[in-house]
Amino acid sequence: MQLEPFARSLVPAGHFSDDDRAAVYRAIETRRDVRDQFLPDPLPDDLVSRLLGAAHAAPSVGFMQPWNFIVIRDPKVRQAAWQAFSRANREAADMFEEERRDMYTSLKLEGIRKAPLSICVTCDPDRAGPVVIGRTHNRRTDVYSTVCAVQNLWLAARAEGIGVGWVSIFHDADIRELLGIPERIEIVAWLCVGYVDQLYTAPELAVKGWRQRLPLKDLVFCDRWGSQ
Repeated sequence: MQLEPFARSLVPAGHFSDDDRAAVYRAIETRRDVRDQFLPDPLPDDLVSRLLGAAHAAPSVGFMQPWNFIVIRDPKVRQAAWQAFSRANREAADMFEEERRDMYTSLKLEGIRKAPLSICVTCDPDRAGPVVIGRTHNRRTDVYSTVCAVQNLWLAARAEGIGVGWVSIFHDADIRELLGIPERIEIVAWLCVGYVDQLYTAPELAVKGWRQRLPLKDLVFCDRWGSQ
């Protein structure tokens, strides 16, 4: 009997052990967006490589793998990024009404300066050519795929005892100029990465009363053929 051409590439798809499964869910449930609790200790190169390897193992539409990772350790570059963030952050504060503005400005957003490492994650829309499986009718799937890489890195970091903070408050042009990123490349995330010895019991914005987690039951819908 002749085997299917790719049959040898298939392996059993058994479930994880109870402990392994619990560890996955624990990483998901205790992951936090760290803004201020970073320790100054440098991250070993092998650990950074594991995190980037986890990111690179993310799913991508059409297996396009559109991500790039700019690893930034230089304090001068991180300080320049913090200045770009600070300018945008002052603009952002003025967008909120006074009561919310006071709460917003009370949040400590010191990750860029405190974390010993930053990673700028970008998306190359041309990585897999002009026509990509799965992107034929939705051009944004390259960015969606890149965000999956960010999530992979974030969960791996949690398992390693590493905190991650996603900075999104900046003008693209400032970061593009700072890092020499071409116009055709999309900036997806600036990640602050470093050791932490404390994390909030719940997302910081929930702990501090900015916004609470929505009930899952209010977000799940069945199609019209579902049971009543």
